[in-house]
Amino acid sequence: MKKASRENKFAPTACLVLEFERVERKSHHSAIASDLLLAVILWGANNVGVKVLVGFWPPITTGCTRFLGAGLLMLALFRWTKWFGGQTPLTAEMKRLLWVRSGLSLAVYIVVFNWALKLTELSHVALYLGAAPVWALLWEGPPEKNWKSLQRYGAAALAFCGVLILFLPMLRRPSSGLLGEILGLACSVLWTNFGRQCRSLGRELSGMEISAHTFWRAALLLAPFSVVELVNKIILWRTDLALVQLYCIVGGSVVAFALWNHGLRHWKTSQVYLFNNLIPLSNMAWANVCLGEPVTTRFWISMLFIASGVLLGQANWQRIFGVRWLPFD
Repeated sequence: MKKASRENKFAPTACLVLEFERVERKSHHSAIASDLLLAVILWGANNVGVKVLVGFWPPITTGCTRFLGAGLLMLALFRWTKWFGGQTPLTAEMKRLLWVRSGLSLAVYIVVFNWALKLTELSHVALYLGAAPVWALLWEGPPEKNWKSLQRYGAAALAFCGVLILFLPMLRRPSSGLLGEILGLACSVLWTNFGRQCRSLGRELSGMEISAHTFWRAALLLAPFSVVELVNKIILWRTDLALVQLYCIVGGSVVAFALWNHGLRHWKTSQVYLFNNLIPLSNMAWANVCLGEPVTTRFWISMLFIASGVLLGQANWQRIFGVRWLPFD
């Protein structure tokens, strides 16, 4: 009886501890969600800036200078401030992985992304990026004979329909715009790959560390190609363009990538990439206000299909309908 009495005595305390831990976890997840939302907004403004820059500057050089500036700035902040905590000593293997995984994947992504912006509308490229959560889901496992696999591939089919709607006008009237659309679609897959690489490195490095070490490596990988570009076209120096690039370095690179990588460190790739669904809205709003890009009916229909695909792929339908109706196996 005494033992039972003692257990009853401490039961309320244990319940309070569990409730506190639950609230703390919820608060932590809310903070991550807020960070990812801010990153999406910052990227919307950043992508408008890049769209402007590639109209005057060579695309690869634009990405190279941006990442070089961002990487050096972040390394300086690590060295002379305590804002981001201490740095993790890098082993030889980790340095190699930073080169061949995050550095190389980011370098390839930014080349394709900048050329896509040069050749087609920003809102289209952003819409393709919005399909990245579907590619992340497909990447996480092969087809299987169960509801989860059907859900995954059904989401991919809806996203593909949305992509096809954007492609149809270009297929009927082939032009240079078709190449821009193809590059925009490639960006979506490359962005998913970059997120997976950052997640694998996030087991040992913080989001800020990954960003700092990745940016300058990507810039050095792009440097030879940038030199080739500059042989044929010199950068037009204007104060307004320099200020736009400064924002892209600080807001669109240092802050936004750090927030994104922080989310990838704590959540699954597909869960983080759910926020990609907001990238088309953010980019469309910025492009409409700053660049005057029209918001067409085709865009909204395409976005409806892609957003539906993301919702189908990410929602926990077993919890909604019950295991009886939608079994796991």
